[in-house]
Amino acid sequence: MKVILKDEVKNMGDMGQIIEVADGYARNYLVPRGLAVEANTKNIKSLEHQKRVIQEKVKKIRNEAQELSNKITTISLVIKAKAGEEGKLFGSVTTMDIAESLKNEGMEIDKKKISLDEPIKRLGSYTVNIKVHPEVTTQVNLQVIEE
Repeated sequence: MKVILKDEVKNMGDMGQIIEVADGYARNYLVPRGLAVEANTKNIKSLEHQKRVIQEKVKKIRNEAQELSNKITTISLVIKAKAGEEGKLFGSVTTMDIAESLKNEGMEIDKKKISLDEPIKRLGSYTVNIKVHPEVTTQVNLQVIEE
């Protein structure tokens, strides 16, 4: 019997796959537990429609992330911090500070998406990587000046 998997089934396949299984396995295990539906023409068309809808949503989200990425690259952030001798900061500039500065510019970015190799501890100019979307990464210019 051919079935369409509604969820990932170990050693069988992933969600959305059409697989051939024994009739008893499908009737007694997969279908009652909601893991699969029979692969008739109605269900196959429904699956194809759902795949198209999901692809459109993914494409829309990726385009929005690309637009946000373009906006981020055009701005230059300035963060004021207290500094001592030789431009050393008291404390450091962290991803949270950068996220707050971006928020003040009107862009809501989670601090976990901002990538710093190590906290910034000196005055100067820096380039910071931001992962806006799993497929879209951008950079923002950051200027740390004395308060």
